[in-house]
Amino acid sequence: MSNNKAVTNQTKKEYPKPYGYTSDIAVFTIVTEEKEPYKPPKMSLKLMLIQRAMVNAEGEKNSEAGKWALPGGFVHPDESAFEAAKRELEEETGVKDIHLKHYGVYDEPGRDDRGWVITNAHYAIVPEDSLIKRKANDDAARVELFKIDEIFSLPLAFDHEIIIRDAIKEIKKDLLQTTIAQKFLPSQFTYSELQAVLLTVTDDAAIKSDQAFARKIRMLPFIEEVDGKTTTRTSKKPTKLYRFVEMNVMKPIYTARY
Repeated sequence: MSNNKAVTNQTKKEYPKPYGYTSDIAVFTIVTEEKEPYKPPKMSLKLMLIQRAMVNAEGEKNSEAGKWALPGGFVHPDESAFEAAKRELEEETGVKDIHLKHYGVYDEPGRDDRGWVITNAHYAIVPEDSLIKRKANDDAARVELFKIDEIFSLPLAFDHEIIIRDAIKEIKKDLLQTTIAQKFLPSQFTYSELQAVLLTVTDDAAIKSDQAFARKIRMLPFIEEVDGKTTTRTSKKPTKLYRFVEMNVMKPIYTARY
């Protein structure tokens, strides 16, 4: 008997299949807490969570009902987890066309009481004004924004505490090691507006010091001054405006020497 025929005659082994495959999204925004004329804004990083409804769309008791969770849902057979994340984000919050990044897979046994469920986790960066349209759909009773230091006192569904903690680490790293801070800024910004965004995730002395950061921003190769343009948004004295330049940068980018 040939090897090929022997393989053909073997009984195909059946492996257990997951109950479901899901995609979850940690939606971050930076909210202006205080804004006074001629002063830099005071900002805070916030995460959007949904409160799971008591019953699902079929009228049955919802899993983890009443607890707070990341928006997300099951991946359809004709889409990837990334595509599902975009779809679920729009369905559950009304937000679309935003920066989205995959950062982890979670498959610990027992993470979902409905059965063996594997999830791909993503984080999204959404400008504050885009979340005005947020809404609660499907199995979400409410959708709210929470400061980072508020989140872990909430009753969180499934293993979302772990997923959220990982998402926070990821966005802090990316804010300081890439140019994604521009997602939270106008296309032309002052040094203090960029500084305020970065201070939502760090208290590094090189960023916290106004004078040091004002000097630093002029040396960063991925930021350029807008010629002949100033603003009084953050100071009574006209302040220079800057913009990001598309380029590959070395990290960490705001504390490195250039």
